[in-house]
Amino acid sequence: MSTDSRPTAPSDVQATIAELWVYPIKSCAGIRLREAELTDTGLLYDRAWMVVDAKGDFVSQRELPRMALVQTAFRMGQLVVRAPGMLALHLALDAAEGPLKVRVWDDEVMACDMGDVAAQWFSDFLGPDAPAGLKRLRLARFDPEVRRVSSLKWTGGREAVTQFADGFSLLVTSTASLADLNARLSAGGHSPVVMERFRPNLVLDGVEAHDEDRIGAMHITTDDSAVAVIEPVKPCARCPIPNIDPATALSSPEVNDTLQTYRQDPRVNGGITFGMNAVVIEGDGQMLRVGQSVSADWSF
Repeated sequence: MSTDSRPTAPSDVQATIAELWVYPIKSCAGIRLREAELTDTGLLYDRAWMVVDAKGDFVSQRELPRMALVQTAFRMGQLVVRAPGMLALHLALDAAEGPLKVRVWDDEVMACDMGDVAAQWFSDFLGPDAPAGLKRLRLARFDPEVRRVSSLKWTGGREAVTQFADGFSLLVTSTASLADLNARLSAGGHSPVVMERFRPNLVLDGVEAHDEDRIGAMHITTDDSAVAVIEPVKPCARCPIPNIDPATALSSPEVNDTLQTYRQDPRVNGGITFGMNAVVIEGDGQMLRVGQSVSADWSF
């Protein structure tokens, strides 16, 4: 993009990046990073892999809560996957085997199969407690030649792409939004929860609770004085996954029950929301780091 995207006047909102998260395998545990490369599809390696059933349909913590216990880490050009009682699975970041047709929500795309060893690992860990149709699982890798386009309805007709995320490149939340929820949980006699339950990519500091709902394009000043631009486009309607404790994979209803009392959003037909789905407007290849400045204007 040839035009300069820097705001020309003081912005309504000034914030900083408090946390950066990637979730290499969809619905498995995330990795908290100090820095992450921004790409057109979101943060590098975010939702680049996905567990699928024998038909190629994606599976998640909705069906298999124990996916929360699958930990990932980047080591020496590999994705290292660990889970209780399992030997570590080592996957080269550039590895892939034959083609595999997969489905994520309404999108059917060609992906890359990660082979029998990875398939056996996930089947061994998740299969014993899985419903009958989910005993045999495989691991797929997103094919970078595929363009999976986000909903044009929510992007205003702009073509934005993502990998295996539910629908959009990034999810943005704030520390204040979580603090507000935890205050309400405490008032109801419940324990506080961690941000991992909401699976964000960018967590903002320096804003009020749920200000992320009300801002337009976010301009992030990167270390070389360039600007990355990320635009929130759709409130994130919440399924039962926030009720699942990422440390134990056990579910209890208090998180969504509490959100139900104050977070019903008419923009998504009254669904309960927490955080905003966002798309990348500018900044492919820029490095985002914790502490970087974020500016935006209100967008009501």
